[in-house]
Amino acid sequence: MSGARVTDAVEYKQRHGKDRDAVRIVRGRRPDRLRWRSAVSKLTASAGRMRGMTRTRVEEPVREVVLDLRDGGLRQEVVIDARRYNVDLDRGEVLPFHTMGDLRRFAFLVGADVRTIQQYVALPEDFMAPVDTAACILVGRAMANHHRRRAQRTWLELPDPDGPARMRQHHRYLAERAGHDSDLASRWQTLADRLLRP
Repeated sequence: MSGARVTDAVEYKQRHGKDRDAVRIVRGRRPDRLRWRSAVSKLTASAGRMRGMTRTRVEEPVREVVLDLRDGGLRQEVVIDARRYNVDLDRGEVLPFHTMGDLRRFAFLVGADVRTIQQYVALPEDFMAPVDTAACILVGRAMANHHRRRAQRTWLELPDPDGPARMRQHHRYLAERAGHDSDLASRWQTLADRLLRP
């Protein structure tokens, strides 16, 4: 398997129930932001479905690999990817520490609604209590992508400005709605980016 792509090698080992061998493959390959990150994501997705010591035997070695990464940005992204599968590779070493007060302040400054995050992430009531930074970033990115896609779909319904069709009243309404979605996408993306900084 030494010549195979890391994603294919990990998938092969996982199909045969050899998750620990898949971890060794990841440890032995050069980390990068595409295939290697995707291979680690496959491992964390698998670990997220496990329980007890079986999970620990996969999760802990992956966590060690991630903590040893020299690329700080890649380290953060792998931790956020893992959180999507309810795997916590970060115990305060990778992502910045933020309190509920920080989250409320950042959301207010960019114009995002904390209640939206609360629908997906358990947030504390105490302003000084820590929040799950990775989960909040995931929600922020998901909301940004949702509004961005919605704006793009709406813009596609508008007539070509250089074409023969005239801009009618309902087209102006659609353009306004697309602009609003685009603005919301930008606000949510800004919040997610801000949570990545101390």
